[in-house]
Amino acid sequence: MQIKTEILIEAPVEQVWETLIDFDNYPKWNPFIKEIKEVKALGQTFKVKIKAPNQKPMSFAPNLLEMEPNKSFRWKGKLLFRGLFDGEHYFQLLPDGNGKTLLLHGELFTGILVKFIMKRIAKDTIAGFDAMNQALKEQVESQLPLLDH
Repeated sequence: MQIKTEILIEAPVEQVWETLIDFDNYPKWNPFIKEIKEVKALGQTFKVKIKAPNQKPMSFAPNLLEMEPNKSFRWKGKLLFRGLFDGEHYFQLLPDGNGKTLLLHGELFTGILVKFIMKRIAKDTIAGFDAMNQALKEQVESQLPLLDH
């Protein structure tokens, strides 16, 4: 099962990227991903704490799969052990050619418990992704210099 969300942010990819990877400030603006710590190198685990609407907070230690500046940030986490309930979470930044950024934010879920678990959390997880997308948009756009007209 896959969840895909997107939002157009009225800012260049560099500014969106800067906010997206400023993990220390997540608690100030991010309603979904409450904490990301100890992101070091590809293949290494780091710490993530999320809180989807109507769900209990959840902490896990995914593996960093990709961190390409101004383009993508991707990780893969698991419940207990691989193959049970795995999630490959991604953020992809696409410039629209007019100084704006299309954010693609999603997750691919695999494993033997996907159908069972997703029945219980899919709606709230999508709402969490959408809330984060909107908050990221607002955070980035509020930091843009005002244009003189």
